[in-house]
Amino acid sequence: MRAFVIFFLQGVVCLLAVLSTTAPAEIIHLKNGRTISVDRVRQKGAHLEYEIGEESFAILNSSVDHIEAGIVPQYAATSPTEAVPNIAAFTPSEGVGNDADLADKIIRHGVVDSEALAQLDEGDPSIAAAGYYMAGKNEFERGNFSKARSDFERALHFDSKNPAILNYYAAVLVRTGNASQALPFAESAVHYAPNSPDALAVLGYAQFATDHNKEAIVSWKRSLALRPDTGLQEHLKKAERESTVEADYSERETSHFTLRYEGAQTSESLRAELINTLESEYDDLVREFGVAPRNSIPVVLYTDQAFFDVTQAPSWSGAVNDGKLRIPIHGITSVTPELARVLKHELAHSFINQLSGGRCPQWLNEGIAQAMEPKSLSSNGNRLAQLFRSQHEIPFNSLEGSFMGFSPLQAALAYDESLAAVQYISQTYGMSDVQRILARLGDGSSTEAALRATIHANYGDLETEVGNYLTTTYGN
Repeated sequence: MRAFVIFFLQGVVCLLAVLSTTAPAEIIHLKNGRTISVDRVRQKGAHLEYEIGEESFAILNSSVDHIEAGIVPQYAATSPTEAVPNIAAFTPSEGVGNDADLADKIIRHGVVDSEALAQLDEGDPSIAAAGYYMAGKNEFERGNFSKARSDFERALHFDSKNPAILNYYAAVLVRTGNASQALPFAESAVHYAPNSPDALAVLGYAQFATDHNKEAIVSWKRSLALRPDTGLQEHLKKAERESTVEADYSERETSHFTLRYEGAQTSESLRAELINTLESEYDDLVREFGVAPRNSIPVVLYTDQAFFDVTQAPSWSGAVNDGKLRIPIHGITSVTPELARVLKHELAHSFINQLSGGRCPQWLNEGIAQAMEPKSLSSNGNRLAQLFRSQHEIPFNSLEGSFMGFSPLQAALAYDESLAAVQYISQTYGMSDVQRILARLGDGSSTEAALRATIHANYGDLETEVGNYLTTTYGN
């Protein structure tokens, strides 16, 4: 999302209420009462292997009591990244996930035992399917979507008609930006489990992400009739708002975009100019990132009021990318340089989400998108340096979630900090390291693990280094 606000220092003390501390990705609790904070853990026979930064360690299973996820920072809970839907968990159907003995063999202390899992390949196919399903579900719930996808694909190899496996596989495909691929699997899950509210919910997510709003509304209504769900109800309301506003919209297909617009609000020349600009920027971003989004990108043009009615975005927002580029164009007769920057910013989010599998923290997502416009801190750099020196910045681990709930002042600071961090990383280590961070996130790494593996810094280090960079670059 692009913010049309001016950063200023006055009143920034109100941000102190949002500060929180960095939390580890996993916490190992030992039987002797000690705890170990780690980035990632995995089962390896009689040992538990864990990683701290780039270092790997091992400990006997017998010394471990349990493992828990790190505490999520308060700000990170505001809402998920707009382009990635929050897919409900699916309750397994009978015959999958109900064998407690098998679960104990496959998942020990909350971690998948890869050796025990591999031993299932030569046995009963139904047991192998259940085992890989359990492993995939465990990885899915931990956010390791790349590994979860691999496990679910293996499970489907042994049982291609199980609705639980089909549904979770569809869910992980949607979460990683592959909604078109997810759709047939979600449809099959509903075919085999027509009265499952979870299967219907995931089908709705896949339909909505592939621009089949009417079908998504039907699926979500069926799901809610079977089981009320507040979060799903909000998605349904959004889809219904969008369908109402866009009922009479026209549509135009191009190589990489589907443009939807109200004919009376835009001229043919403006629409042609918008498409030409988007296609040119698409080519620029392909060269920059080395990848392209797999699906056609929907672009919807709104009057100002229709934009806010559909998106429910805060007043400071200038556009939204929630899987669709939503652009308010009231009063615009041509593509100005500012509008071109907005379009490139929002389009960049689609590339970032593709590279990171939808797991990019919001500060990095927004920082990269601003850098792609391109935008610089310019006169805001010195003021931001002052904030870092006085330790009044928002900690980066508190900027992992959406900025949608921020006030204009908070949003301004969040965007500037995000851009400062990306400027520091790209100018110090190169843009290639920014891409490597995204790739590691896509492979399932936590943000701090990805940072340590590329620029050798955790969040605390990054804040210190960004502060020093701001002082050096923008003066005292």
